[in-house]
Amino acid sequence: MSGERLDVANLGWHGLDGDRRLAFHRAGHRGGFPWLTASRLPELILFAPQRRGPAAVSGNLPTHVRTPEGEELALFGQELATEVGRRHGSPVEMMHLNRGIFDEASISVITSATVGEIGRLAAQRPDVRRFRPNILIASLRSVPFEEDEWVGGALSFGEADEAAAIGITNRDERCSMVNLDPGSAGPAAEVLKAIVRVRDNKAGVYGTVTRRGRLAVGQPIFFEPAAIVDKQNGELPVGSSPFDDRGGEPRT
Repeated sequence: MSGERLDVANLGWHGLDGDRRLAFHRAGHRGGFPWLTASRLPELILFAPQRRGPAAVSGNLPTHVRTPEGEELALFGQELATEVGRRHGSPVEMMHLNRGIFDEASISVITSATVGEIGRLAAQRPDVRRFRPNILIASLRSVPFEEDEWVGGALSFGEADEAAAIGITNRDERCSMVNLDPGSAGPAAEVLKAIVRVRDNKAGVYGTVTRRGRLAVGQPIFFEPAAIVDKQNGELPVGSSPFDDRGGEPRT
């Protein structure tokens, strides 16, 4: 569904608390990927999670979902499942998964410079929601596709020794989801074509959690490259370098 902008988020071993923990299961589907996504039902991204009542304070999951028409339906209510199933053309059931459902890794990261450059290349308004990252970073370098250089290194969030950290594992290979306009669900094939043309269909990076902690808008983010290996003395760690003090923006 629609992404949710957060000012703060807790980073655990399985990603951000509450992230991608809910999915519609397609009734009767017994394949390896039984979940309903916007690749099958584009208008699904026009549904928006909402938090109502005490759960808005004490829980990490939404309590309701707002439909494209503005109606709010209970998350696990039959009305929501019936409405989505009607649009899909077959029954679905909402499920809660403790560890979430991810494509390749539990954390996805992209920079604002990369989002802007793809928008320019595709002649589309830049919109980070197309890329559905967990973390949006504003880097001091402001170089498009800078994230490619981070693979093998690590990002830490904040200056404390116990700051949350992730290891950057690989570049993010994109699919047709980036073509969907987050505001209308209308397709724009130019977006994916631009990424394929200039970056071998990759934009942003994936990461895995190496230290749990807190993410917050405005905190400094530091990058530590992969260690240099000296054949005689072992690994020699390379020093960290700071990003923009505007920090990152946690998203789900």
